[in-house]
This record gives sequence, C-alpha cells and structure tokens, in this order.
Amino acid sequence: MSQVKQQRVIVMTGATGGFGAKAARLIAEQPDTRVIVGARDVSRVPGNIEALPLDLASLASVREFVIRLTEQLAERPIDILILNAGTHLAKNDRRSADGFELTFAVNHLAHYLLARSLLPHLAEGGRLLITTSDTHDPAVTGMAPRSLDPQQLAHPTTSGFGTGVKAYASSKLCNLMTAQTLARHPEILSRGISVIAFSPGLTSGSAGRDSSVLLRGFIQMLMQTVFRVLGLFRPAYVANPPERSGASLANFALGNANMPLGHIYVALVKGKPTFPEPSELARSQSAQQQLWRDSAAMVGIDYEA
Repeated sequence: MSQVKQQRVIVMTGATGGFGAKAARLIAEQPDTRVIVGARDVSRVPGNIEALPLDLASLASVREFVIRLTEQLAERPIDILILNAGTHLAKNDRRSADGFELTFAVNHLAHYLLARSLLPHLAEGGRLLITTSDTHDPAVTGMAPRSLDPQQLAHPTTSGFGTGVKAYASSKLCNLMTAQTLARHPEILSRGISVIAFSPGLTSGSAGRDSSVLLRGFIQMLMQTVFRVLGLFRPAYVANPPERSGASLANFALGNANMPLGHIYVALVKGKPTFPEPSELARSQSAQQQLWRDSAAMVGIDYEA
C-alpha cells in the first residue's frame, strides 16, 4: 500500500486567512496527514498543503471542485471534511454568479452542496465540521434571526444599513440547521460519521470585506473598547485570538477534543469550548426540513438523496 493511501485525508474550505489558516497549518503539521484545500486564490495556500480552485460564489465552481477532488483522491475516502469558509459583507445587495444573495450563497448554499456532494466520499467513522456562529442566537445578539424564510434570504427585497450583519447571522443559522439535519441523516448514522457545528466566537475582522476603511477601523475600535466592557458582563463579546480559535477548530477536527454525548454544537467563549443549546429556531426540525428542501431546489439536487 502506498504512503498516500496510508495518510489521513482532510478536505477544508476557509483555510487562507484568519483562524482557518491557523487551523489548516496545525492540521497539516500532523504526521501522516494530507490536507487538500479549496480556495479562490490557490497562491495563498502554504506549500505543504494541496490546493484546488474553488469559488464558493459559483455553484458551477463548487461542482467542478467536487469532480477534481474526487479524481485526485482516486477513490481514497475523506477522513475529515471541514466546511469553514465564510464571508461577512456590509450590506445584502451583492449577488452570486447564480443570482442569490452573496452571503447566503457563499456561507450556506455552497457548503450545503459540498456536504451533500461529498457525503458519499466520507470515510466510515469520519468527521464533518461546519463553522457556524453564536450570532444565530437572539440570546447572544439582537441582530439574530427570529424566523426563517430561505427564499427571502436568497432573494432579499430590502437592503441598507445593518442588512449585512443580519444576512451573516441568518447564514450561520442555516449552517447550524444544516449540521443538525446532517447529524440525523441515515447515511451519517449508518456509517458512524460525526457531525460538529463549530462557533469560533467573536473574532477580529468582523467588518464586511466590502466595507470602507473608516468602517473597518470603527469596528476594530469597538472591539478594543466597547466590546471589552461588554465582555465583563456578556462573555460572548470577548474576542478570541485567531490562534486560539484555530487551535480549537483543529482539535475538534482531529478528535483531540470531544463533544459531550448528544451534542453537536460547540461555541468558544473566552477561548474555551462551551456546549450550549442552539437557539429555539435553530432546533426546529420543521424549519430545518424547509431549509433542506429549499436549499436542494436552489442548488439543483434531489431533496431525498
């Protein structure tokens, strides 16, 4: 048997910046480990990590990535799939190549399609991680969604100040709901695959990538001042360094940190893993089923598969 076939295979998105890059480097340093990253800019991927082109704003690019990845693996299963990439914009007025609101398309639809497409290629007893956020929960932030309308998220009819934050929180709600639906999937259960929804907590770089320099500076000032004060009373507002969030993501991905029985959601608070219940809306199985069904239609795959 060749050395490549003996290696543990990890496939990851969101590995070129922030805490995701820290996690990818830690994972790639492990012995007998092969890391393959999907990235829009493959030049940003370190030399000891394999890279394939992937533009999450295009469903065609997602499908092409799946084809290239499976060809490159040559029937070698994926031991760990980490769906970590995400975008956070100032407003909800940008659209993906397929006409969907960009945050919803990148953060949710692309990863939904990746999870569905790569599920048959996951190893027995493998692990699937999806990065979510505690911003999905109204108990944490007032901008969290209190209802779910996938069609409205995909094609919003209003825009303006604050819509980017709401779109981000809603997309992270979708990530968490998708993880919970996957955890009940018959194939996941029969093959012993673990599903984890990982929230890194508040991290730096929270301003939208399309924000002005002034707005990004204002957000950084808030994190250094107001959020520090809020953190004295609300631990969720204490920012986690990228190194801490990245190390935690790597630990859960590699199985060095364990989930309590019956939990799939972990949220970092003050740099430490906590295992809260998702929001009431996130736990709604009827809402989860609606999201699964609508998402399948949007990406053009079978709802039941």
